Amino acid sequence: MEATPTPVLDAVLLSLVLTRTRLRTALLRQCAPADEADQRRTPEIAVLAARLRDPPAVLAEALPALRVDASRLLDRAVRLGIDVISWGERQYPSQLSVIDDPPPVLWTRGAGDVLTSPAVAIVGSRTGSPYACAVAERLGSDLARRNVTVISGLARGVDGAAHRGALAGDGVTVGVLGSGVDVVYPREHTALATTITIRGALVSELGSGAPPLPHHFPRRNRILSGLSHAVVVVEATPRSGSLITARCAAEQGREVMAVPGNVLNGRSGGAHALIRDGAKIVETADDILEEMGLAGVAEDGGPVAAEPPDPILDGMDVGESITVDDLIARSGLGTPVLLKRLTELELEGRIVRTDTGQFVRLP
Repeated sequence: MEATPTPVLDAVLLSLVLTRTRLRTALLRQCAPADEADQRRTPEIAVLAARLRDPPAVLAEALPALRVDASRLLDRAVRLGIDVISWGERQYPSQLSVIDDPPPVLWTRGAGDVLTSPAVAIVGSRTGSPYACAVAERLGSDLARRNVTVISGLARGVDGAAHRGALAGDGVTVGVLGSGVDVVYPREHTALATTITIRGALVSELGSGAPPLPHHFPRRNRILSGLSHAVVVVEATPRSGSLITARCAAEQGREVMAVPGNVLNGRSGGAHALIRDGAKIVETADDILEEMGLAGVAEDGGPVAAEPPDPILDGMDVGESITVDDLIARSGLGTPVLLKRLTELELEGRIVRTDTGQFVRLP
């Protein structure tokens, strides 16, 4: 077997550091940029990677063993058929690369190329009521029929219903895990996970064999929302973990939406709080598509009307390197719509994403 490329090994090494609280804290303490201008120019992940070359003492002591662990994870991934995508590679999803805290690597099983498609996250209670699960399944199915990827967390209740709905709609779905992609949790979703790898993908920032520990899931949620252009919350109590995903989505500039529920049983208190705070009410997939700027997409995935002039390309000079924030200002588009269109333009070969997460218009 060929030697593992150094950039990938370094990315896995950084990932291992950032998933260990003590080492992560040590690294972050020495990574404050010199000034705000530096912070705008250099993504945090690039700063972190550079600091690994001159680590603090507590981290320097741990690095040799971590390098061995990183190499073993990559070897194990080859044996298990797990793919690894490191930040900065062209295959890395552009919508995830621009969040404040992107994972250095994504471990995937299945069709990793589906991560660049327009996507909606559907999340909610693990103890979802029959109503909530029926709504999640219908939304997943209807979105899938319109060629929108459905993302969720493979949990019991609403998550599982959303995945099953997307599969029933003959579409694509992605499960973002709080464990390694070879560790299915809960175990009763093993068959569902297998089907997802055939029609979509399982994704995690954690290497193979990582168990589903409680502290993995809150950090997992930033990836779930970061891969999505919008997040829909279906039935969540005020203390639900789904609200963490909604908060991540809002911080990342994604659309946050919620399905109203029964006011008598308290199960939807968190979703109703989101609505009071301005989240769009969702009753059908059309409500989601309208908010994403995809209301003209028919069930066969084809457009029903001619596209207007492209505000993104109109605001870019050929060869110019431009950030997502500047594109938002120039185009006037909301973040979810902008990221969807950037993905399309990148796949069409009309723009290219640089290693620093900026975009360049090609001739």
